[in-house]
Amino acid sequence: MGMLDGKVAIVTGAGRGIGREEALLLASEGAKVIVNDVGASLQGEGGDKHPAEEVVDLIKAGGSDAAVNASDVSSWEGAKALVDQAVDTFGQLDILVNNAGILRDKMSFNMEESDWDDVIRVHLKGHFAPAHHAAVYWRGRAKAGEDVSGRIINTSSEAGLFGNAGQANYSAAKAGIASMTWVLARELGRYGITSNSISPRARTRMTENIFGEMAKADDGFDKFDPRNVAQLVTFLATDEAADISGQNFIVYGGDIWAMGGFHPVGELHRDSMWTPAELAAAKGELFKGISSGVPPFSLA
Repeated sequence: MGMLDGKVAIVTGAGRGIGREEALLLASEGAKVIVNDVGASLQGEGGDKHPAEEVVDLIKAGGSDAAVNASDVSSWEGAKALVDQAVDTFGQLDILVNNAGILRDKMSFNMEESDWDDVIRVHLKGHFAPAHHAAVYWRGRAKAGEDVSGRIINTSSEAGLFGNAGQANYSAAKAGIASMTWVLARELGRYGITSNSISPRARTRMTENIFGEMAKADDGFDKFDPRNVAQLVTFLATDEAADISGQNFIVYGGDIWAMGGFHPVGELHRDSMWTPAELAAAKGELFKGISSGVPPFSLA
């Protein structure tokens, strides 16, 4: 008996990396999986279904069922076709794992308009569009009197939580995904749907140039193995996680952090308007005990 027996899942960007491991583990726990991947390069160019077909073959060899979907999830029509395929092929949809993404890393002063537009479209719209169509499906079932247990698991990033130089487009998209996750949790909870996001550190095509030699596997515990991330995602997809929603988790190897949202770190109060000169004089109080500079990119 698997923890996801009888469930149907969609995983976007599931041909390689984290998405591949998520699809394989969800299936090993009993879920039927729609394996979505356009087969594009890291920069979002081209299209090759082979990676997704290989994942489907592995799932079927393991005793579960799966189907390939090559829709562009950053298009409204493609995302709807993806959700429709899950329902038409396997009779229902229970789990949506949004993972698809590309990179166009450049400093803000070197970035071109297409670099910004493409990354925002693939990441942010590519998360919202499938979530929208899944929500329409689940809400319709709930309004028809059915019991619904829907799971949305989004992929954010520490770059979205802390910001990362050279990634204005990617960081903005990932921050948007984290915020959108809260919105979906607030909107959809009444229908039996949870919404959470992860910020993973793992070895993928997107991170090999960032982590470099650090991420190479050794003889010990491979903290950068994307299978580490899949464990948390699969847990969040289960019935046991029905009480977890609106959360963001950093996951790295065997370490998991539940992250909070923005919170005050300093404050000023009075019952009259501040002038710029008064704020200049009071800035030491506003930042008392903390730095007024750019916060570090780390949990430390």
